[in-house]
Amino acid sequence: MASTYSFDVVSKVDMQEVDNAINQAIKEISQRYDFKGSKSNIELIKDEIKIISDDEYKLKTVIEILKGKLVKRGISPKALEVGKIDNASLGSVKVVCKLVNGISKEKAKEIVVDIKSSKIKVQAQIQEDELRISSKDKDELQRVISLLKEKDFGIALQFTNYR
Repeated sequence: MASTYSFDVVSKVDMQEVDNAINQAIKEISQRYDFKGSKSNIELIKDEIKIISDDEYKLKTVIEILKGKLVKRGISPKALEVGKIDNASLGSVKVVCKLVNGISKEKAKEIVVDIKSSKIKVQAQIQEDELRISSKDKDELQRVISLLKEKDFGIALQFTNYR
């Protein structure tokens, strides 16, 4: 029997599922009546999604369609960080959405502070873009998981490597 148990808190996005969601969203946009003759498009470039549409209303509709497809593919909408809407050529508008992959140092520190303030007897270590939570008691780890699920840190959290 192990003397300590642990799990990792990560924020990862499956890029294949993102690609599938984008393809589904493009297909839906091409088939919708309110987008007939529209120049709306979604493009995946590394870890950014570039969305172009005719006007701001259609752009927001495209973003909502994409978020819906991401949710259906098991990706949290918190993993999509929508940027500022800019004007593009020929009167169209565009926006660049970043995919949040990994936990930033500031968010990791915020999570560690919340865990420590809860008085649960665990150790939390920041390891680059993830957190390792360890304890001698599995029940304490379960309490940390439920604590983190209750709070909203603005990013999608997954719990992996539970040992």
